[in-house]
Amino acid sequence: MKEQLLGIDIGTSACKVAVFDADGHVLAQTNQPYQVYYPESGWAEQDAREWWDAICAGIREVLLAKGVSAEAIRGIGVDGQSWSAIPVDREGNVLDRTPIWMDTRARDICERVKEELGEDTIFEVAGNDFLPSYTTPKMLWFREQRPDVFARTDKFLQSNSYIVWKLTGEMSQDLSQGYGIHFFDMKRLEYDGGLAERLGLSVDLVPRLYRCDEVVGTVTEEAARQTGLRPGIPVVAGGLDAACGTLGAGVYQPGQTQEQGGQAGGMSICADRPLAHKKLILSPHVVPELWLLQGGTVGGGGTLKWFRQEFGKDLSFDELTAEAEKVPAGGDGVVFLPYMAGERSPIWDPDAKGVFYGLSFDKTRGHMIRALLEGVAFSLEHNLRTAAETGVGVDVLNAMGGASNSVLWTQIKADVTGKTIQVPASDTATTLGAVLLAGVGCGLYRHYDEAVQRTIQVTRVQEPDWRNHEVYQRQMELYLELYERLKGIHV
Repeated sequence: MKEQLLGIDIGTSACKVAVFDADGHVLAQTNQPYQVYYPESGWAEQDAREWWDAICAGIREVLLAKGVSAEAIRGIGVDGQSWSAIPVDREGNVLDRTPIWMDTRARDICERVKEELGEDTIFEVAGNDFLPSYTTPKMLWFREQRPDVFARTDKFLQSNSYIVWKLTGEMSQDLSQGYGIHFFDMKRLEYDGGLAERLGLSVDLVPRLYRCDEVVGTVTEEAARQTGLRPGIPVVAGGLDAACGTLGAGVYQPGQTQEQGGQAGGMSICADRPLAHKKLILSPHVVPELWLLQGGTVGGGGTLKWFRQEFGKDLSFDELTAEAEKVPAGGDGVVFLPYMAGERSPIWDPDAKGVFYGLSFDKTRGHMIRALLEGVAFSLEHNLRTAAETGVGVDVLNAMGGASNSVLWTQIKADVTGKTIQVPASDTATTLGAVLLAGVGCGLYRHYDEAVQRTIQVTRVQEPDWRNHEVYQRQMELYLELYERLKGIHV
């Protein structure tokens, strides 16, 4: 049987487990859901133990698929959502739920720390602003609000590093997820012990750093018993889901750009140096010696999922977008602000609210859907405009995520941004990126050129319609003005 690779993606609403052959073809895949907990306003938590249970179920399921064999799996790659802070003791036992990327409970801590240390001091090392969504403020929150948990915590783990620990018994911190830890030096790619101490923390609270394609360990007998895998399979450190998705979309060279259309939205611009911007997100790429200047938005495919759940349960996603297709570009003046759980970059406003503007008796559900699709595209354009302030240029976007399956939505994004959009095999981009790391790490591929060229094909190219682009440039100004006028009343 031909060699195979296993990819695990720890998403916000579910984990995806997929088996690929060496040419990037999906042999089997499954999604296993789990819960997000919202115990208080501004809080969003998950239980890492529930991730592991879901992953075990997913692995056992894909191993039953025709053409898949545990004996043929050459390596395992794990990617995961950003900015976890999973407290574990010396034995790796989870001590509490982790606040996830949507969690903003540490807002007051951030304001205090920036005032005491100076936000420029932190930014100079981390390349990112000190914001409550990141890992560091959550670590400080545990220290201040859960001192009993903090006292027993040996390490704070990321989503993928927890799963790597469960598979191998080895604790790790991959470079791409280091950006959530503000005492991780973005230029030197190592911890800054002095800044850690000034923050009231210690580098001993995080595992040692690994390259994303570095083998951390192999599948243990216990993990094999729980998953059905064979013992001894190499497991690489893996990385950030957005970065793995960027690789899986074929973005692995300076100047290339990924556009994300998953539950959340955003973009990742590949660079050969750390280009920092206080309103954006900077992280190492999963590919060595590269960085990603990222925009991460709350509004993505999840906005349409919400709309369908509340206003169109009887319709498929295709039927919903078909209604939107009947409405002209600009939605006849209807504009949507996709800030459904506050907003991340570039406005970083946890109080921002989702808004439909311009409704009247002559407007239909199709107008609202069209405005929703356009609003997500405007949030992408807002991030691209902000990134341009660093001097970086973007000509072509490689799309990924479920939203890129919609020809209409992809065309709207092309028209709004004025960029050509290429669509590779989007549904599997993130897990594919994870297995490419495993393939390089275990020697199945000699280098990333071979890995990408062998596995990734562009399935569709969409060029901007310049007449629509002119309409959207005017609408974009209204989109920006609406937020500026409303932000003072968001509570």
